[in-house]
Amino acid sequence: MLQVIFGLLLVLAAIVGIAWFFRRFSMGAMLGRIQPARVVSGVMVGPHERVVIVELAEEWLVLGVTSRNVNLLKTMPKPEGSDAGQPAANPPFAQWLATAMDKARKRQGDGDK
Repeated sequence: MLQVIFGLLLVLAAIVGIAWFFRRFSMGAMLGRIQPARVVSGVMVGPHERVVIVELAEEWLVLGVTSRNVNLLKTMPKPEGSDAGQPAANPPFAQWLATAMDKARKRQGDGDK
């Protein structure tokens, strides 16, 4: 019985070790860090349909995305005014939430005194 338990533990340890090795050193993980494409914008045009602008190699691709497929609608050069280094503007809800949290913190700070 001791041999069976030891064999089982050895097999489980080997599985965990191999999984860790492949996660740590696989090419898929290394390629996952490189992002050649960036989503610039997207808009819903139906319940399951979107139009998305993707930046790829100094070019913008306008894609129609559905639940079943992705279609290239148009290819255009990257506009000169757009810069990848600029931070994206906060959506209205994010701005509202940030101001509400700041107000709550200020009220808590005033109540402690």
